[in-house]
Amino acid sequence: MASFRWLLQLHKDVPKAARFYSEGLDFSVNVCTLRWAELQSGQLKLALMQSSRDLPMQNGYSSMLSFTVADVNSTVTKLMALGAELDGPIKHEIHGKIASMRCIDGHVLGLYEPA
Repeated sequence: MASFRWLLQLHKDVPKAARFYSEGLDFSVNVCTLRWAELQSGQLKLALMQSSRDLPMQNGYSSMLSFTVADVNSTVTKLMALGAELDGPIKHEIHGKIASMRCIDGHVLGLYEPA
């Protein structure tokens, strides 16, 4: 039986990306070097690896991380201050608020605040 180890994202600047997830979404940083970082939020482990110079970063399709947050507006503000971009307006749905963002290297982040 296989067990989940971590989700991996490629980033241009690993320490900056680790700071983004740590300060913006309260991940714990277990390891952080110039080329590799391991972060944790509950049981979720996120690995960050420096992208190869041969592999261009793209803002098209990438991994998507989805988070439940206590306050979408304050989380969006905090993440934007750390370099994220809002990808469309914050939506007010019957079940709660949702926002889509792109982190500093273009990965998609979904934010959900339950009603």
